[in-house]
Amino acid sequence: MLVCVPDVLSKAEVAEFRAVMDAAAWEDGRSTAGAQSAMVKKNQQLPPNSETTRQLGERIVKALAACPLFVSAAIPRHIFPPLFNRYTVGQHFGVHVDNAVRGDHLSGMRIRTDLSVTLFLSEPDEYDGGELIVEDYYGSHQVKLPAGHLVLYPASSLHTVTPVTRGARVASFFWLQSMIRDDHARSLIFDLDTAIQGLVARLDRNDADVVRLTGIYHNLIRYWAEV
Repeated sequence: MLVCVPDVLSKAEVAEFRAVMDAAAWEDGRSTAGAQSAMVKKNQQLPPNSETTRQLGERIVKALAACPLFVSAAIPRHIFPPLFNRYTVGQHFGVHVDNAVRGDHLSGMRIRTDLSVTLFLSEPDEYDGGELIVEDYYGSHQVKLPAGHLVLYPASSLHTVTPVTRGARVASFFWLQSMIRDDHARSLIFDLDTAIQGLVARLDRNDADVVRLTGIYHNLIRYWAEV
């Protein structure tokens, strides 16, 4: 399941993030890559343990909690502290799969990476290339979203970032562990929630069928959730 979530950050917030990031020191992005992905990764990142990274990351996590579409699609249990990367001309990230487990030594957090997240912090017309391409059973999906929007996809997917040929692609990237481990089950629950919200928009929330479907939604979460 690949889900795009608009307007996680406003344009003003993106501009503020970019001003802070532009003034910061960047390092080689391979420091957070696994053994396989380090061989195909060529980009820059903000130092993961820097104060800038932590403060901006905390703002993103707070914004996510206020985003109903993100919560509905992810059903998050743990969100890894967001990181930040930049691809300039000639930089790219070859085909790879994300590590199954990520650990943060500052907080002691260890998570199973059910979902990968990219939050775009540069507008599509600021750079050429730099598309995120995600592979699944249905083929390749190319993603290049407006600044402030994010994409959420299974961390088990093969994916790549194509070479940047003009400008700079700036983003936040991170992972999360969902309360619903199975991607298919999570997708079914998301589809059900989407359908319920569509009915609520046309009917009363207290309509008998809406109440019944809402009960099924919560019982499915109760059946599958790991808390």
